[in-house]
Amino acid sequence: MAEAAHRTGVSAHTLRYYERAGLVVTPVDRTAGGRRRYHQLDLDWITVCTRLRATGMPIRTIRRYAELVAAGHGNEEERLALLEAHSADVAAKLAEVQENLKLIDHKIDVYRGRLAAGDADRLWAPGRRTATG
Repeated sequence: MAEAAHRTGVSAHTLRYYERAGLVVTPVDRTAGGRRRYHQLDLDWITVCTRLRATGMPIRTIRRYAELVAAGHGNEEERLALLEAHSADVAAKLAEVQENLKLIDHKIDVYRGRLAAGDADRLWAPGRRTATG
């Protein structure tokens, strides 16, 4: 378990959660002593789940994707549609973050400019009525 956690970059708790949540596409092997034994295929799949989750895909959608993958051939169009919809969501969020970053970069430029000009006292402060700060 510890090695699998290390190799996937997630905690042992997360590995157990992914199993309980139905996100793992194959049953995880167990040793004679009952300890989990992950194969490379399991670790690769957990990495996929982790990356999908990191992009904001809901657990229920990852579970649906896992169900489709586990079911095998014949549902590739549904898998594709699921991934395309998520890709569009991620692209929209990324565009929003980029717009927010533009504002931050603009504010940085304003501060640098005012500091370089020596008139940083013109920056907005509570009680003042300027829109540059």
